[in-house]
Amino acid sequence: MTSSSHPDILIWLRSLAFWIVFPVSLVLFATLLILTIPFSLQTRWALVQYWVNFILWWLRVTCKLSHEVQGAEHITPEAGIVFSKHQSTWETIALQQIFPLQVWVAKRELMWIPFFGWGLALMKCIHIKRGTGKAAIKQLVTQGKARMEEDIWVVIFPEGTRIAAGKKGRYRIGGAVLAEQTGRSIVPVAHNAGEYWPRRSFIKRPGVIQVRIGAPISPAGKTAQQLLDEASDWIEGQMAEITTL
Repeated sequence: MTSSSHPDILIWLRSLAFWIVFPVSLVLFATLLILTIPFSLQTRWALVQYWVNFILWWLRVTCKLSHEVQGAEHITPEAGIVFSKHQSTWETIALQQIFPLQVWVAKRELMWIPFFGWGLALMKCIHIKRGTGKAAIKQLVTQGKARMEEDIWVVIFPEGTRIAAGKKGRYRIGGAVLAEQTGRSIVPVAHNAGEYWPRRSFIKRPGVIQVRIGAPISPAGKTAQQLLDEASDWIEGQMAEITTL
């Protein structure tokens, strides 16, 4: 065995340590979440924060993977719409620490996943049926408006699915329509988590994930398409700066 192979073996062992704990903790906290059904969403959110903080800590301890945030001052007091790059599982965890009380827009099939899906349902996730076009957008607008009126942020991954690091997916217009019809701002988020926690990958590489939060994009006087273009241009412009591949 050569000395050059030692770092790869260490990374594999660190990733193994992370994965031994991650699913067990998910099942445990999802079970506890189910027990909070009689309580408020705010109570369940507080419980979720314990899990999120623990997982991000465990990620630092085992995989030496942390993150830093630029632009946190752009998170407005009024609940809005988060438009985030989607490369990894990491952002589905970390955004819950970075932004206040929130719900995600997710495909309905995720609700069927034991423990994870149950947790999404309990957190009032906006679940839509993919492939239904205008009906899905209408559902998004109706539910998204209701959530934001309760001071709950709506988190959207406009590319719809995880995209490999260094790549760009097709940005979907649903979230921009939500902004246009509710008058709520879009807060764009760029990050390079996919370089360290790649999609469908066992390995977690050490480093510091860069997260950039942009200034709120007001929907005033803009069409949904203009909002989508402005948000995607900002995100992809930031990605060009922070991507190291």
